[in-house]
Amino acid sequence: MAWLGLVFYGLGLMGYNATYRRLGVSPYLSWLTDMLTQILLLYVFAMLGWLNLGIWVVTLLGIGMLVIWTVLGRLGKGAVPFEGLHVFDLWMIGLGLAMANVLGHSPLIHYDNFSHWAVMVKFLTFTGHLPGAHDAIISFTSYPPATALFMTQFVHWVGFSEGAMLIAQFLLIWAASYSVFAVLRDRSRVLTSFLLCLTIAVSYVFNINIRLNNLLVDYVLPVLAVAGLVGVYVYRRRPWLQAAHVSLVGAVLLLVKNSAAFFVVVLVGYLLTSLIRQAQGRWWRQTLTVLGRLALTVGTMVLPFLWWEWHVKTTFTESKHEISAQAYSQQLAHEGTRAVYKIGQRFLDQIFSQQSLSTKGILLINVVLLVSWLLLRVVSHQRTPLVKLALLLDVIFILYYGSLFGMYILSMPYAEAITLDGFERYMSSTVVLNLFIGAMVLAYYLDTALYEQDFTKRDLRAFKSIRTKNAYQLGSFLMIFFAIIMMYSEINGTTFTNRMNRSTLPIQLARTGKPWTHYSHRRVLLVDPHPGDVDSYYAGFLANYYFFTDKGVGQENFMESPSAFKQNIQRYQYVAVPEYHHTFTVMMRHAYHQNVRTGLFKVTVTGLQRVR
Repeated sequence: MAWLGLVFYGLGLMGYNATYRRLGVSPYLSWLTDMLTQILLLYVFAMLGWLNLGIWVVTLLGIGMLVIWTVLGRLGKGAVPFEGLHVFDLWMIGLGLAMANVLGHSPLIHYDNFSHWAVMVKFLTFTGHLPGAHDAIISFTSYPPATALFMTQFVHWVGFSEGAMLIAQFLLIWAASYSVFAVLRDRSRVLTSFLLCLTIAVSYVFNINIRLNNLLVDYVLPVLAVAGLVGVYVYRRRPWLQAAHVSLVGAVLLLVKNSAAFFVVVLVGYLLTSLIRQAQGRWWRQTLTVLGRLALTVGTMVLPFLWWEWHVKTTFTESKHEISAQAYSQQLAHEGTRAVYKIGQRFLDQIFSQQSLSTKGILLINVVLLVSWLLLRVVSHQRTPLVKLALLLDVIFILYYGSLFGMYILSMPYAEAITLDGFERYMSSTVVLNLFIGAMVLAYYLDTALYEQDFTKRDLRAFKSIRTKNAYQLGSFLMIFFAIIMMYSEINGTTFTNRMNRSTLPIQLARTGKPWTHYSHRRVLLVDPHPGDVDSYYAGFLANYYFFTDKGVGQENFMESPSAFKQNIQRYQYVAVPEYHHTFTVMMRHAYHQNVRTGLFKVTVTGLQRVR
């Protein structure tokens, strides 16, 4: 990693942060606001075909703002307000650095990294433009590029590597996670602040199918939506800042993945509720104000996504996972009622399965909220809406179930839909969303249940009795203990996963030589002794990513005559053998009289020539 480039990038980020802080943005939302602003700016440059220029302009703009505020601060005319450090800040900094260190040494393994997410970042980094109709290396051309643009900017300065991409995405996730502390009434209270720290750590349990050492966005979507909801609450008395925040978060959400529409609906729904509660004046004036602000916010939010949809339709003749009513109707007609019934039956079986992690998460959220409601009602004699909240979250779960089922029957091939491919991964997103919502609301009402409500008088003596003091201290200690333990569990789990993956195909391929960074159409054969890797196209996607070509092919079966084997080999320009393949080695001896075991080779008329 280029440390000088990292400093350069960090200074630019600090410049945006200082500007937003001066404009009144919450310090707990400012870092994410910086990043989302840069994503949208990069998006505009990328759509205009000026991505590399945009990276320089966006970063230098941030550095310029930092210089200006530094000079003004020295002159006593523009000091940036400082919130101060709290205990949870130390948790975020310490464990965040520990996780970033692990991710910086993590390889990419998951299939979808090589089918789209990682190859998209590599394409943007080394070509400097969005893919076009002739760039066949990008299969899912309808997928919006928000996270890829963010990672591209980061690796542009620190150097391209799998670890750098993972760190970039983690920065976005960590900044969004930091926003939850903005809802705290009293940030000096360890009990409530570490309840949110524990929530962040527990949320990774439900992300176990993906973990943070992958570039998939199933965790990015809900945590960005959470930050959007936080902004609606924090800026509820500042309507223009609230509208700008929701527009920014919603626009980026829609540019992360098409399925983000569900999370945007939740965000807009909460915004509408907030606008109605804050409306003043006569009923007709309230109605016009609410509808006007909502229309302006949503209209601004969807413009970047509509631009992307226009780009996809005008650039590509067809695109995988494209939003199209005609494609959906054709898919439904093709599947038929019988297929839909079978998928629905499997869907229900999975929901009520005792092995379903998402179902366990739903039960956990409901139990915690109901038990908390009961304790606050009995012990503190406080009425809270936690039961209503649990019901509302259940409605969100049910609606998400409906949207997920619709995706299976409308967008997926039957072979994938009948196995509910990715069910737990997709459901983890809404579990994470509702987990954060429940925890933030619970933290608020736990604070209102404390004996002393005057924040200036809260100290070691501000308790109703020694019994309640001891209970508070024990609860705080348990929150700190489990927040640290759970986060370390995720760090150690990621480390363990990296060790277990040492014999996987991507790691073995990395041992054959350095990855290629010049985009080409070279024909590359990846020899893989595992039929599953080839049949699922995993080997082919990996070859495309690693050798940066759209002509990568994986093959396992070489049971053929020597003449047919020769013809097969001569179709390619390079052959990669990351793992010993007995049949391939035997056929090389028969056809070319060469002893080939592992390595990267150039194809010649007389056989294979090792590439050093």
